[in-house]
Formats: sequence, C-alpha cells, structure tokens
Amino acid sequence: MSRTNLRHWRRIVVASVLAFFVLGLTAVADDKDDKDKSDIQKRIEASGKVLDEIMGTPDKAIPEKIMNDAKCVAVIPSMVRIAVGFGGSHGKGVATCRTAHGWSAPAPITITGGSWGLQLGGEAVDLIMIVTNDQGMQHLLSSKFKLGANASAAAGPVGRNASADTDWKMKAEVLTYSRARGVFAGIDLNGSVLSQDKDETRVLYKSAHTFDEILTGKIAAPAESAPFLMAVRKYSSQAKEQS
Repeated sequence: MSRTNLRHWRRIVVASVLAFFVLGLTAVADDKDDKDKSDIQKRIEASGKVLDEIMGTPDKAIPEKIMNDAKCVAVIPSMVRIAVGFGGSHGKGVATCRTAHGWSAPAPITITGGSWGLQLGGEAVDLIMIVTNDQGMQHLLSSKFKLGANASAAAGPVGRNASADTDWKMKAEVLTYSRARGVFAGIDLNGSVLSQDKDETRVLYKSAHTFDEILTGKIAAPAESAPFLMAVRKYSSQAKEQS
C-alpha cells in the first residue's frame, strides 16, 4: 500500500474513532439528563406524547367538538394494575384547565380504580379524561372526587364525527378514554378516585399549592410543563379552527 493510501486510511480510522467517541459521550449525556429529570418531569413529557400520538389520527381520536369545548384535560400515562385485595389500578399524571388567559399550569394528579382495572388485562394503559362543563371543573378543583359518585362520568366517543349524534355533554361531566394495545376507546372509570398528587406538586412547584391555585391560573407554569401544555394548546386550537 502506498504512503498516500496509508495516510488516507489512517484519517478514516481516526475520524471513525472520534465519531464513535462523540456519539458515546452524547448517549451518556442524554442518559444522564434523563436520570436527572424528576418523575413528574418524565410524566409531563409522557403525557404530552400520549396526547400527540392519540390526536395524530383524527378519525380515531377525541372528537374536535369535545376538545373545543373541554374545560379541563387530564392525562395518565402508563397506568398499571396493582394488587390490593381483589385487584385495582393506580396511575399518576397531570391536568390543566382553561382560564381567562389560556390553559393553566399543570397540576399533578393520581387516580385509583377498582374492578374496572381487571378488564384491562393487567397491562399498562394510557388514560385521558376530558372535563366537559363548569360543574365537572368544580369537582376537579376540590382536589379529590370520585367518578360516578361526585361527578358523572361516561366513556367518551371516538372519531372525527363521533359526537355528532350523541348527547354526551348532557350526560357526563367527565368523558373518559383509554389506550391499550394500540387501541384508543372510551372506558367506564366509574368508581375511580381522582386526587391531587401533593408530593409531586411540591417537587414541581417547590411549594404545596392547591388544585384551585394551580388550575385557576394563579400559579405560573414552570418550564418543565411545556411538552404537555404545548400539546393541549395545539389540539384545542385545531379543534376551534375546525368547529
């Protein structure tokens, strides 16, 4: 091999080694960044991603009419089944409500269910709840309520025109949805208890703010809330344009 060719191959080898090293450092940095994130930060990002993925297929998503009229939106990514006696389900997520100045800062929430969890096959599922009216919003602002008891709830319709021939707004204060195995559909969550996640609230806001303070717009949204709020704003705005 000539000296010219040898120098050429040396350059290629050195460049390859440097590229591998840089990629390795990037991967380590990304992994470190992910580990440095709090659980609530990861949950906020996951909630925004869930909404993006579900609303990305309008014909199989939450109807535009419902998104346009929504008073509050709550997302529970990866809710899991837990063993409590006969079984149940538990999940954590975030909620936001409309205010006079747009969507509020996100409030960390938890939801605990009963026998309906057994119908989901024991796997993790994504949940979305849409509060449809002011009465439902007041229940949410109370920091803890039971679906079906304190607030009427129903499985939400799915698809672009699904709400055209239904009276969902007259029947339910909260419309509920689930996604499992790639299928998105309304689900009966009656009996489930939704409450404020006070521990995660302290982590996110460095203070023990109430649901009312956060969801009525009295508290500024932290930078970490951007992925979720951007998704909610995007799809509520799109729904308004199409209505």
